[in-house]
Amino acid sequence: MTTEITLESPVSDSSRALIDGSEAALRAVFSEDECFTFSPEELDTTDTDFLVARMEGQPVGCVALVDMGGYGEIKRMFVDPAARGQGIAQALMAALETRARERGLSDIKLESGPPLVAALALYRSLGYAECGPFGGYEAIEASVFMQKSLTA
Repeated sequence: MTTEITLESPVSDSSRALIDGSEAALRAVFSEDECFTFSPEELDTTDTDFLVARMEGQPVGCVALVDMGGYGEIKRMFVDPAARGQGIAQALMAALETRARERGLSDIKLESGPPLVAALALYRSLGYAECGPFGGYEAIEASVFMQKSLTA
């Protein structure tokens, strides 16, 4: 099956369903104080590219690139559990990095957490390395901060 990645509105019904899935997955392993998520409305800006992966027309994953002015931040990386193991996350990340380059961003950063073992393994396999807190984040046990330079 072919995965199609498209730029979509984060406030559409299908995008909201993916964001709801992402939120539920995070709430299953993190407390409210440990979740630093963006709502569909917070992602609905000109500084954000919201990418949706579809297989046979059905939404199966999403990721957002937020232009923080100098670097991009990854938010809402999620693949529906029923669609995992098919390269969807890698395809989303490749599309996100392309969008970041098109925006002229030289670095991408993200905040994740130790319970998200598969996500951290994905990011490491794509060249992301741990770094210190950035933006408004504080160093807490529930957070792992990573970054990747797109200029190398």
